[in-house]
Amino acid sequence: MTGPEHYLEAERLLNGCKNSYGALVIEDGTAEILAAAQVHATLAHAAATAMGAPVDGEGDSGLPPHDCKAWYEAAGVKPQPKGGTA
Repeated sequence: MTGPEHYLEAERLLNGCKNSYGALVIEDGTAEILAAAQVHATLAHAAATAMGAPVDGEGDSGLPPHDCKAWYEAAGVKPQPKGGTA
């Protein structure tokens, strides 16, 4: 799985443990689902941290454009131009 896929899987698992009001519902098996969500979230965090690592002293992550695009789509944010908003 890619970092964005781990992120989305963590969200999917967490949403499956919520009622229609968004509150966490504790039932049989919830602990295992939450543990799996935590693993996916941790792996997503590691991948996102790597994405922000400078390459050759630059602020660019060095990831291929399709990886960056996948992160922006998974996180639901729009990429910002270097130097802030235009």
